Formats: sequence, C-alpha cells, structure tokens
Amino acid sequence: MDEELQREQEFIDGLYARVDALRGGTEAELAGALAPVGNGLQARLERDVLVAERSGLLAALNAVDGSLCFGRIDLTEGTSHHIGRVGIREDNAERTPILIDWRAPVARPFYLATGHTPMGLRRRRHISMNGRTVTELHDEILDLDDDTRTGHEDPAGDAVLLAALNSARTGRMGDIVQTIQAEQDRIIRAPHRGVLVVEGGPGTGKTAVALHRAAYLLYEHRELLAKRAVLIVGPNPAFLGYIGEVLPSLGETGVLLATMGELYPGVRATGTDTPRAAAVKGRAEMADVLAAVVRDRQALPDPVLAIEHDRDVLMLDDDLVRVARDRTRATGLPHNAAREHFEGHILNTLTDMVAERIGTDPYDGTNLLDASDITQIRDELAENPAVWSAIDELWPRLTPQQLVADFLADPTHLSDEDAAVIRRKATRAWTPADVPLLDEAAELLGEDDRMAKAAAERERREQIAFAQGVLDVSYASRTYEFEDKDDEDSEVLGAHDIIDAERMAERHEEADHRSAAERAAADRTWAFGHIIVDEAQELSPMAWRLLMRRCPTRSMTLVGDPAQTAEEAGVGSWEKILEPYVEDRWEHNRLGVNYRTPAEIMDVAAAVVRAANPAFDPPSSVRSTGTRPWARAASRAELAATVAKAVAESTPDEGRLAVIAPRDLHRELAAQLPGITAGAEPDLTHPVVLLDPRQSKGLEFDTVLVVEPSRYGTSDLYVALTRATQVLGVIHSTELPEGLHLSPSGV
Repeated sequence: MDEELQREQEFIDGLYARVDALRGGTEAELAGALAPVGNGLQARLERDVLVAERSGLLAALNAVDGSLCFGRIDLTEGTSHHIGRVGIREDNAERTPILIDWRAPVARPFYLATGHTPMGLRRRRHISMNGRTVTELHDEILDLDDDTRTGHEDPAGDAVLLAALNSARTGRMGDIVQTIQAEQDRIIRAPHRGVLVVEGGPGTGKTAVALHRAAYLLYEHRELLAKRAVLIVGPNPAFLGYIGEVLPSLGETGVLLATMGELYPGVRATGTDTPRAAAVKGRAEMADVLAAVVRDRQALPDPVLAIEHDRDVLMLDDDLVRVARDRTRATGLPHNAAREHFEGHILNTLTDMVAERIGTDPYDGTNLLDASDITQIRDELAENPAVWSAIDELWPRLTPQQLVADFLADPTHLSDEDAAVIRRKATRAWTPADVPLLDEAAELLGEDDRMAKAAAERERREQIAFAQGVLDVSYASRTYEFEDKDDEDSEVLGAHDIIDAERMAERHEEADHRSAAERAAADRTWAFGHIIVDEAQELSPMAWRLLMRRCPTRSMTLVGDPAQTAEEAGVGSWEKILEPYVEDRWEHNRLGVNYRTPAEIMDVAAAVVRAANPAFDPPSSVRSTGTRPWARAASRAELAATVAKAVAESTPDEGRLAVIAPRDLHRELAAQLPGITAGAEPDLTHPVVLLDPRQSKGLEFDTVLVVEPSRYGTSDLYVALTRATQVLGVIHSTELPEGLHLSPSGV
C-alpha cells in the first residue's frame, strides 16, 4: 500500500474506532433504558424518550456503516476535511469534527468546485472503499498553480461516476451522495420553500435528487421536520421497495414512504380499476359530484314524516324540515359535524308543536306554558327513540367508506356512460383511485365527535375518582400511623399533601411516543412538513386535492417527466397540476443529462417518441457501451419459450434482468421461467423479475427484455425501453411499432 492509501486507511481506522465506541455506548444506554423501571410517570417518560433517541441514533449508525466516508477536500489555506454520509465528532470538550456531513455548507465545494471556479479548494479526493478498507483514491487538482501530485490523479475527474454507472445493479437504489453532480446539487440544496418541480427524462437521476433533497431538508430544518415528518409518495409498492434504503443509508430513518393507495388510514387499496374507470374517478369534477351525493343524503319528507309521541302524532312536513336543513347548511360545517345543529332545529320545531297543542288557551289563544315547561317538553322529546329515528332518516350519520361504497354501487350525478364505467358491487376491494374519493368524502362529512368526547370525559372522571381513592388511602394510612403519637408538627408529607386527584390522574396518562412518521401514517388529517411526489405527472386531479390537504404550507418537491405520462387520469402538465393551488408561485428545474441509459439504447427509445412527436428532445446520455439493442421475432405459440431462452442466455453473472411484458402474458411467461419473481410486489433483488410497463417506472436493471412492444402505448414503451443500463432486447410476435428500428439478433 502506498503512502497516500496508508494515510487514508489510518484515518478510516480511527474514524470507525470512534463510530464503534459511539455505537457501543449507545447500545449500552439503550439496554439500560429498556430495563424495568418503577411505575412513576416521570420515570417511564424519561425511559421512553431515551429509548426513542438512542434507537434512532443506533439505527442511523448501523445504516451508514458501509462507505461511511467517501471524500476529502484540501483547501488552499492548508486545512482538510473528510466528507461522509453523516457527521462524526470527537468525544472531547470542543466536540471537534472528524467527519463532515455531506449536507453541511463546508462540504458543498466537494460537489460544485471546478478548475475554473475552485471555491478555495486545492484538491478534491474521492475515496473508494470495500467495507472498512480503502481500495482506491481518485484526486482532482483544482488549483492549477499547485504542482503537488499524489499518483492518484484522475485527469478527467469522472472515474468514480463512471464506475458507479457501470456497476452491476442490486435491485435496490443506492445513494448518489459520492457522485452528486453540480446541476443535481443546486436542486438538492435549493432554498425555495414552496413547490419545487424537478423534471427530467429517464436516467437523469431525478428520483435520487429528490431523495437527497429530503435528506438535506431534514438536516437543515431538523426541528420542524422531525415534528411534522416528510412524506414520499411513489407510484407503486415495487418502487417504494426499490428506493427504501436510500434515506437510511444517509442516516435518515424517520420518513414515511407510501403509495396513493396507502394514504387513507385503515384502508389498503388492493383492487384494480380499468384505466377508463380510474380516469373518471380522478377528475376534478368528482369533488362536486360527491358534494352533491352528500346533499342528497340530507333528505326531506315525502311528503310528511309522522312521529308518535305521548299518545299523539307529530307531523314533520317538507317545509318545516327544509327550514331546518337550510339553517344547518348555512353553518358551513361538514355533514356529520353539522348534525348537532340539525338535531337542535328539529327538536325545537317539535317542541313548538307540542307546546302549541297542549299549552294554548282555547279562549284567547295565548300559551300558558312557562320556560321550565318548554324545557321539560324538549327533554321528553329528546328521550323519544322515534324522534331520533326520524332525525337519522333525514340527516344520517355517515362514514366515508359507506358513502363512497354506496355511490360506486349506484353512481349518481354522472353521465350514463361514466356511471357504467365506475359502477361496481359494494363488496369489491378498494382501489388506489378510490382513496382520493374516500379522502374527499371524509372532508365533506367531517366528524361528529360528541360521543368520543363524552367517552373521554367519562374515562377522565373515572381516573380522577381512582386517583382520589388512592389519595384517601394515603391519608388514612398516615392518620392511622400517627394517631397515637404526639407529632402534629411532623414535616413528613404524604401524596395527599402535595397533589390533588385531578393532577395525579393527568400525570398517569399514557404519552404517545411514536415517531412523527408513525403517527402521521395513522392520522388522515396530519399536516406534513414536506412532501415529495415521484412520477407526479401520473396523479389525477383528485389525488392532488388529497396531497394538498396533507401539506397546507405547500412545501413540496415534485418529480416527473410529462413525456412519460401513461395514466389516463394523469394531469401531465405542471401548470395544470399547480395552478389551482399555488398559481405561478413554483420553481421549475430540468435535468438534461442521462446518467443511466447508454446512448445506443437512448437513441432507439427517442426514435419511438419522435414518431409520435417530432419535436421531442430527449436527455443526453453521458456514456456509450458499444452494445446495440436487438430484436428477436417469434411466433405467438413460441413467444414464451423464446423469452425463456433469451433470459437464460442474457442473465448477467452479476446484476439484474427484467422481463417487461403486458400483464395478461405474465402467467404464461412465468410458467416458462422457474423461480422468477412477479406480482404486485416482486422481489427486485432476485436475479430475474417479471414486470408490466407501469411497474417498471423509476426502476433500472442491467439487462431488459421488452416483450410485445406493439401492445404498449408510446409512453409505456418509452419507459420500458429506458430501464436498461447495459443491454436491451426486444422479443415480439407482431410487427414492431412505428419508430422502433432494431437489428434482428439470435442472441
């Protein structure tokens, strides 16, 4: 090992010695905190807080253990800083930094400095490691007047980047913290506090940029975002599994990852819609439709509703109920929350009826009842089940699930064509397109929390009564102990001397020590500190209504590519998505360099899009492999066998292969591919995976085989063709679609 490698290895050894000591101390503190403690609230509270803090620190240390340090910057002034995934300090009074967090301002020149603008740097060093062993150094000299050389110079300055791009895929996205490019860094650290749009074609790293921006925001605004949490919305479960290790590798574990189908607590959307049904459900007009459906449930008698009361019959007619309904609607409250007002109006109306019948003087028409009589009548009506049955019929309590299920079983306020498209049995599973409808219904209905509050108050009073009993026992015990002693001036205090029952009950209430992300996942009304949406162009207007409710501050990073819009429900245009919520107050950034897709593959994919859109401008690939994409024709009967043969011949020794095919071919193909992983949540770490085009969005593989491309839309085909980092093959039994020009190959 040469002198430079030896010096860096000694630093790494010292760094990990500090990390191991920090981990050991944290584990010891965690073990101690988990030991049994007394029943006192303070002791349990301190334990829970300590456990949460130390568990988070331990998880972060374990997550970043591999390749903890990846770079060094040498300043012209003579100082040096090592750069890593998290910051590590010495255990001394000054808390001297050993390793600088990549997000710290002092680390930024590592990503932005150039020979033209060195930003005070003399040298930038990339450190490659295998576990805890330094394997390579790559130096870039930025001060052109400095003739000091180490023997590890990288003249082009891109060896580390190209090594990362050409490395075998693992089935999991890795962080790009070591290879962040200048255009990416500017977006990651953008100071914009509102909606930031990151647009880019396949392979431009837009998803990685968004994830690193999340890590950066958590670093910059730790106090705020630790309380409010960050939500990352992905297009499907496979994608979330693919990106799931990125933020933990950067020391961030408190982020909620979810699909749109998981954003209504208590509902798991496992069903599927036709593209047409999803498009109808996703229209912005559905908000008005559901509002009309709710209004329909605020009924009027047809024509009169009879209520038996005290051997009499009270008649509620259309006009009387309409007055009560109009006054209740005028409150502007959601349906369930407004019900209390409707109840009051109906009870008052019925009270007036009874009072007029029994209290009117037959001679002069005056009412002989006083206020107490009126109150008694109202109370008696409020105890009559027939009255509440009538109120339930006129203004029922509704749940979002009940309302939406009833609507989908019998769609109203839609055209006959649209109604037929979305009509389904109430027993069908919820679909992702239903979730925004459920959320909209929850907003329209609100919550009548009177019973919950009453139950909570009863529980509180029971706790106070129990606490009072404990204090009474304490007082009685002390009285018995000292009743024969002459110590009236004793300074020994009992619990009853220093606390009352109500305060004692409060101290024994259980605190909620779940993380912000865990609490947010269970709370539909949670307001996130920041939201990141990947494949944002695919979301429907109704989905955007849901997300905007989740982030009132409009602090968002939206990632996508309108050219890849495939969902019929997708909005596609950034302007159309954002204008209803922030008008033109958003920032647009475009990434134009394709790091993933080789030029040979990108040329083929771009030609497909240009066949439909001649003005299409694809991102520019930074590398070429010399391997041309190929096509192989097969008869329909031999299609599956041909795919199986191509898989056997093309699966890389290291890395991953994806077969991308229409969903209805999956069973046939899987039968020919023993051990292949497929389904809604395929294991992307498996050597071979079977996906449909929508599932492949955002993913990447060393080799990709696209099956029956003529059956894809332009956007889906563009996505499928750009998933490969090395080799692309196409297998087809029908004519290739327009623009897809490939050389035949026997592979």
